[in-house]
Amino acid sequence: MANDFAQTVKQQADIVKIIGDYVRLKKSGAQNFQGLCPFHSEKSPSFSVHATRQFYHCFGCGQSGDVFSFLQKIENLSFPEAVRAVAQKCGIPLPKRDFNSPEEAQESRQRGKLLDLHEAATVWFQEQLRSPEGAGAREYLTGRGVTPEAIAKFRIGFAPDSYTALRDRLASGVDAESLRASGLFSWKEQEDGSPGPLYSRFRKRITFPIMNESGRVIAFTARALDSATAGNEKAGPKYLNSPETPLYSKGQVLFNLDKARAAIRQLNFALLVEGQMDCISVYMTGVQNVLATSGTAFTEYQVNLLKRHCTQVAVNFDPDTAGANAAEKSIALLTEEGFTVKVITLEDGLDPDRYVRERGAAAYHTAARTAQALPDYLIERARQLFPSRSPEAKVKALNYLLPHIRRMPNLLARDEFAANAAQKLSIDSAVLREELRQAAAKRRDAISSNSVGFNECERVLIRAFAALPDDPAYMAAAAALDREPHIFEELSVASLLEALRNRGSGDPVEALTEGRDRQMVAQVLFAESEPVTLDQVTAALQPLHHHYLSRRQRGLRASLAEAERKGDWAQVAALSNEKIQLDRQLREIGH
Repeated sequence: MANDFAQTVKQQADIVKIIGDYVRLKKSGAQNFQGLCPFHSEKSPSFSVHATRQFYHCFGCGQSGDVFSFLQKIENLSFPEAVRAVAQKCGIPLPKRDFNSPEEAQESRQRGKLLDLHEAATVWFQEQLRSPEGAGAREYLTGRGVTPEAIAKFRIGFAPDSYTALRDRLASGVDAESLRASGLFSWKEQEDGSPGPLYSRFRKRITFPIMNESGRVIAFTARALDSATAGNEKAGPKYLNSPETPLYSKGQVLFNLDKARAAIRQLNFALLVEGQMDCISVYMTGVQNVLATSGTAFTEYQVNLLKRHCTQVAVNFDPDTAGANAAEKSIALLTEEGFTVKVITLEDGLDPDRYVRERGAAAYHTAARTAQALPDYLIERARQLFPSRSPEAKVKALNYLLPHIRRMPNLLARDEFAANAAQKLSIDSAVLREELRQAAAKRRDAISSNSVGFNECERVLIRAFAALPDDPAYMAAAAALDREPHIFEELSVASLLEALRNRGSGDPVEALTEGRDRQMVAQVLFAESEPVTLDQVTAALQPLHHHYLSRRQRGLRASLAEAERKGDWAQVAALSNEKIQLDRQLREIGH
């Protein structure tokens, strides 16, 4: 990707708008926006975006960069892919592609092939659902209340009972290595250790595409039709998912995030269910902020992914033992990350999909609106698990609740939870208070604040050298450095200014190698209320001139006294003339 095109894209891109698609940003100054960092776990926002300078920096983990590096990290893209993605978001026509290395080109081509294969497979599965062989799948979906609108919206398809049909459809012009890497096929190892012929991984199954945040298909989950209709044990697992591939890692994806993202951000609230059918059924009732974990354990990565979009979650997992355990693990992760959590418990032990089909959309909406607050749910769960009123049961109930109480980051919420639990379980509140006091002591972290030890002159010069090379403030500071490098020598930030100057038009913070330098410069830049001006640079350079001339003046006085002591009158005359000129220069700069 040509560098001049990348620079054009960068100048036209609005980094706040693009990052805002991934991180909930709030304005925190004239030019600054803040949010929770998507690159590490945190409860208080330390991730900042500078609207004017078009860069981001996290004061927690130190990550920083421009709009391209953000997309590279958040979407796992190469630099050319990131430039293309930003260009597409800005509506900028794309030039012919080139790459920085053969490896980068190969990686990009491979990702492109895999995305194309998944799109082609999705289209083929959709065709098969409409074919005569898909009649059984259509009948099953109709029986489950899946409407034609939902089938189209979620691109549901059918994998026929064929080992080779999909391979034959996709193989034309595609190398075997890409087909194997796609996760769409399986094979058996031959006697010599080489892979055998490819055959379809998904057969006689209803297919549900899994999409990334951009809506591109990256994997599938597929329900066995035989097990659904006839209890056939040879049909394999009820649900079969794509394996891990270069495009897909199951612990890093939330089903339906591409469709639900806008509603979640608008409401600051997400509804979390366990499976794809639950998600589809709830979504089609009009609840568009619903996501599914795809039957996998909720991961820390998924929590951080969700945290970019909202701070409130309602959990509605299946009511069986496995579902209740999964709900508790999810609740634990969400609570630790500061989410406000509620729990939906449906009547008669129904899962969301069945509840919607049997009771209707209105009933589900009512259940969602009356979700239990997390403390109430956990206390009720403790009473169900340990129904006896014996001292032993109370100890077990207390031990069950304490980890959940300790996870709550808010002191007031912990105290209210503890008081409520003590009352409803007839537990001595003093015991709970002592346990919480000890837990609070352990939770206190010493938060070190990095104070910026720069004076006003240094801050102005940092801001000037952090500007773009065609900025008047940058040009004035750079000219002074070229013309009079000696006036910068005694500055503690001399090497830092040199690094900023040598970076060209790149991100100023990312150009620095030392973590502390990056943090301190980021603090200076995010503290500015408006761009640095030429007058400010001129004013900042004056004390540097004065300090340098004063230092020379002191040296001249010492040299002059020594020359007089030795009787070297020619040297005295030369030094006196130099001192007169120096005194005039000091008067001219106003000191």
